[in-house]
Amino acid sequence: MKIRKAVFPVAGLGTRVLPATKAMPKEMLTIVDKPLIQYVFDEAKEAGIEPFVFVTGRNKTAIEDHFDRMYELDATLAARGKKTEIEILARDQPEAGAVSFTRQQAPLGLGHAVWCARDIVGDEPFAVVLPDELVLNTPGCLAQMIAAANRLPEKSNLLAVQEVPADQTHQYGICGVGKRDGKIFEVDGMVEKPAKGTAPSNFSITGRYILQPEIFKILATQERGAGGEIQLTDAMIGLSKTQTFYGVDFDGERHDCGSKSGFLKANIAFGMARADLRDGLRADMKRYLEGKS
Repeated sequence: MKIRKAVFPVAGLGTRVLPATKAMPKEMLTIVDKPLIQYVFDEAKEAGIEPFVFVTGRNKTAIEDHFDRMYELDATLAARGKKTEIEILARDQPEAGAVSFTRQQAPLGLGHAVWCARDIVGDEPFAVVLPDELVLNTPGCLAQMIAAANRLPEKSNLLAVQEVPADQTHQYGICGVGKRDGKIFEVDGMVEKPAKGTAPSNFSITGRYILQPEIFKILATQERGAGGEIQLTDAMIGLSKTQTFYGVDFDGERHDCGSKSGFLKANIAFGMARADLRDGLRADMKRYLEGKS
């Protein structure tokens, strides 16, 4: 099963981290020195994805600008001899024609955002990557999923999953666990934010999916669900009646950067993972904590 394309739903309003996202897309919030969107783009690129499909909304032009060339900046850096900065920008620059943008005109939910990419994706399996969830690991989460997909039947759908404490299952989409083979298992049902004590397992569905194109036909007529939005989970439940879903228990630290506490934790975790920042950050944190004790 060849996975070539990835869809990035980036039309959300980022209400959990207001006021930071009032005038700036949440996907452009920085973790250390890179915006969220660059991290997930790099994860997809590492996994062999190309092209990249962004489903945007109003006030999201900064994302398009981020992946475009800025000739004035290039010229200024070159004139000042900033070779390192030039190399960094060149490294993050997509190939011409590798990035596509389509518009979700109304905030109708994740399922609707994915459906908006139907014509660009076409009739082939594809990945969905939620930019506000970062995974700290090498290889990345999506690379692990694509490696798992290569072991599965052609018409398979995959969900990135991780265990959460049993008392927190009501906060997540949860999947049931069927026949298991190492890190991969057949998904035996899905439920969005089950009531406390009713979850079929403690495996939460995270922000990475590999889906078959038949999901678009279901999304086209999918009724609105929780929050009055077209939910991707509801469409996946419909697709599971005719196709098999698998959970991939991936390796890595998951960070929910769409929440304020998760955003702060991600900055610390990704900073500590950097060899050029680790020692200084550790020393600064030690001095801070000693001063507050």
